[in-house]
Amino acid sequence: MTGNNLNDIGLSERFIREAAMYDNNLHLARVSAQHKDMYRVITESGEMWAEISGKLAYSASVNDDYPVVGDWVLVDRTEDTAGHAVIRHILTRKSCFSRKAAGTGQELQKIAANIDTVFICMSLNNDFNVRRIERYLAIAWDSMAVPVIVLTKSDLCDDLPARLRDLEAAAAGVDVVVTTSMSGDGYTGISQYLQKGRTIAFIGSSGVGKSTLINRMMGEQMLATKEIRDDDKGRHTTTHRQLLVLPEGDGVVIDTPGMREIQLAGADLSRSFADIEELAAKCRFRDCEHEAEPQCAVKKAVEDGTLSAERLENYKKLQREMVFEERKSTMSAAQAEKQKVVDMMGSLNYCRQVLKSNRKYKGNK
Repeated sequence: MTGNNLNDIGLSERFIREAAMYDNNLHLARVSAQHKDMYRVITESGEMWAEISGKLAYSASVNDDYPVVGDWVLVDRTEDTAGHAVIRHILTRKSCFSRKAAGTGQELQKIAANIDTVFICMSLNNDFNVRRIERYLAIAWDSMAVPVIVLTKSDLCDDLPARLRDLEAAAAGVDVVVTTSMSGDGYTGISQYLQKGRTIAFIGSSGVGKSTLINRMMGEQMLATKEIRDDDKGRHTTTHRQLLVLPEGDGVVIDTPGMREIQLAGADLSRSFADIEELAAKCRFRDCEHEAEPQCAVKKAVEDGTLSAERLENYKKLQREMVFEERKSTMSAAQAEKQKVVDMMGSLNYCRQVLKSNRKYKGNK
């Protein structure tokens, strides 16, 4: 790749002004891929390998301090004739999609940075799950990017209107695009979001068709694809995050490995569950837990059928996860594991008490 116009791939005045605060001998570049300790970066002269400086590595206390795909960085050269470029600074991110890293620690995993639009992809077969979409939306809104739901493989869906109705409450105010891989124009609905200087990221379970859509956008077979297996569990085709420049300078797209279940690092429930929070403001008690409190507007909505019990339960589940993560951030790893067991046993004890109460009630009848 040569002769890049950095404005076409997302460079804005905001980053130019910040870059001007540093050494004039440094050059703007965008991270397009990461392979262990090495990075691919796009400069005005082409794409090349880069590594972070010793000073940057020394000051990086957590993964959050390292570059991620989509980052704008400052490097010491624009050509690799004299060796790899060195990344000296990471510019302030305008948005960042994150999740909790695997394991029991508190470390976050940055998925991609400086995204304008997040395409939440879900297949219209047995992979379809409204509760998972609610989780993705909560995280997407928290990232500061705009979410768009992309429903793939519409040719496999027997009742598309029913699926769209299922999304009405879960995705109020969010654009929904329906695509198919069976026809040449089956992905044209997403073309309206492509634009010079804009960055789109694809997230979703493995095998839902992300790579197929990106290949169509690129106009060539850039990414390997695999179909969902008979048990509807997708295969992990994409093994690492990568940024691709779209033809004709129509912005860039970031592909990510499939994530069937994504752990919360942060979530914006006020936007993804705005209907419930509006109802909660009408409850008699400000600290209402929407369980057995009198004059609970949320429970009344469930009883009236205007709010699904499943949506309310998922809202409470995500709330509990956020509270647990906030509590865990102040605990040691051992304390966090202990608290997790305590919370679980507390739920079990509650169930035992309910069963015991029911048996007692029946015995007194």
